[in-house]
Amino acid sequence: MRAYRTIAVVLAIAALTSAAARAQQVGTATAVNPLSESTPPGAATAPLVVGARIIHKERIHTTASGTVQLAFLDKSTLSIAPNTNIEINDFVYDPNSGRGHMLTSLTEGALRFVGGALSHQGEASIVTPAAAVGIRGGTLTMVYGKNGLVVFNHFGVITVHNGAGTLTIDRSDFKVTILNWNTLGLIERVSNDDIDHLPRFTSRPGENGGVAGLHNVTIAACGVLGARSNNCPNTPWLPTDTGQNDANHIITQGTQQGSTVTTRYAR
Repeated sequence: MRAYRTIAVVLAIAALTSAAARAQQVGTATAVNPLSESTPPGAATAPLVVGARIIHKERIHTTASGTVQLAFLDKSTLSIAPNTNIEINDFVYDPNSGRGHMLTSLTEGALRFVGGALSHQGEASIVTPAAAVGIRGGTLTMVYGKNGLVVFNHFGVITVHNGAGTLTIDRSDFKVTILNWNTLGLIERVSNDDIDHLPRFTSRPGENGGVAGLHNVTIAACGVLGARSNNCPNTPWLPTDTGQNDANHIITQGTQQGSTVTTRYAR
């Protein structure tokens, strides 16, 4: 009987440990325009706000007016367009070794991923009903809807896999369109028309990314002679809390400024 009680206690501790791991924070919402919502596992759906912690299995939904930017512990970022549904399926990261893995699902809409430590190891993946996409050291945009999946490679190596096989995009400014899980498309160069019709990931005029009082921000290239602005930190960014706060603040400012600036891909 004592042995059974011991086993029961061990199992209970293991269950609590597993629950704690699932509730562990994996990232933070650094910019949010309404209406954007999140649904943590086992909890009700609620509006997402700047500074909210993001945990395992959390689902995020944006309406026609909503946009979100998430910053993860490995320094990767995920920008979410309007009318999008995603889920953070899994995120494991050891800052001491820099090892781990990340898995996100996109079931509707569009996202832009900028890789951090995990993607540089090839340990970041985004899955859709049409294909699973692996990312190595890269930046990409993905759009999924009734016409299938379009993957744009901005930088790095992108691997696309589904029931029809596997293809790799290792050149910037190339894309592939996948109609469904059983087909693979041709890799094509991104056109100006593609760029003009990319989804919106930034704030619109009058929005502030969820930071009250943030308006009319001027962004310049920090450290470039003659192009410095008041947004640049006075000292170089260091791997400290203060340096990261400076960086996060300018990222938020850039979200607002991006609503009035059109960026073209380098050819």
